[in-house]
Amino acid sequence: MADVKTAAKTHQAGKPKNASNFMINLIIVLACIGVAEIVFHVVMGSAANFKDAEKHVPANGMGTMYLGGWVVPVLMGTALTLIAFIVERALTIIKAKGKVNGAEFVRKVQYHLANKNIDAALAECDKQAGSVGNVMRAGLVKYRDMINNHEIDTDQKVLSIQKEIEEATALELPMLEKNLVFLSTIASVATLLGLFGTVLGMIRSFAAMATAGSPDAAALAAGISEALINTALGIGTSFLAIVSYNFFTTIIDGITYSIDESGFTLTQSFAANYK
Repeated sequence: MADVKTAAKTHQAGKPKNASNFMINLIIVLACIGVAEIVFHVVMGSAANFKDAEKHVPANGMGTMYLGGWVVPVLMGTALTLIAFIVERALTIIKAKGKVNGAEFVRKVQYHLANKNIDAALAECDKQAGSVGNVMRAGLVKYRDMINNHEIDTDQKVLSIQKEIEEATALELPMLEKNLVFLSTIASVATLLGLFGTVLGMIRSFAAMATAGSPDAAALAAGISEALINTALGIGTSFLAIVSYNFFTTIIDGITYSIDESGFTLTQSFAANYK
C-alpha cells in the first residue's frame, strides 16, 4: 500500500514538471515563429530591398526571399525552432557526457573496486560529473550498503545493485532523449512545407503563363522565385535537422553503452570480491 502511495505521489509530482516543459517548448516555438514573421515583413519586405516597390522587383537576396510568399516565414520559424532545440540538446548532452571519457572512467572505477576502495571510486564519479557518473554513483552507494548487509546472500545483493542501477538509468535516459522528437519531426515537416511552397509557386507561374497575350514576366519570375526559395529553405532545414538528430543519437548511444558497461562492472566486481 505504501508503494502505491509513493508511486502516486511521484506521478503527481511529475505532472507539473511535464506541463512546465510543454509550456516552455510551446513558448520557444511561438517565439521563433514570431521572430520569423517580423523579419519577413519588416526586414525582407522593406522597400529598400526592391527596385520597384509597387511591382516588387527585387534588388537583392532579401527582396528575392520576400517573393517566396507566406510559406517563407513559416519555414524560417521552423529553422529557428530547430536551431533553438539544437542548442538546447547540445548543452544538455555535453553536460551529460561529463568531464571524463566513459571508457576511461569505467577503467578507473574497476581499478578502485579491485582494491576494495569504494570512496576512491565514488570520488571518480564526482570527477566524471555526467550521466555515467550519476548512474555509477547510485550503484556504488548500494554496493557499499550490500557489503555491510549480512542478511541476504550474494546473488540477492547483486540483484539489488542491478536494480538500483536500472532505476538510476531510467532517470538519466529520458533527460538525454528529451526534445529529440522536435528534430525528427522538423526533418520531415520542413521538407513537406518546402514542397508545399514549391507547388504554390508553380501554380502562380502557370497562372502567369495562362494570361491572354504575352505572359506577365514579373508574375512568372515571382512564381518561380517562390517555388525555388521554398524548396531551398525546406531542404536546407530538413538537412540540418537530420544531421543534428543523427549526431545527437550517436552520442547518446555512446553514453548508454558506457552506462551499461558501468552496471556490468559493478555487478561483476561485487560477485567476484564478495562471494
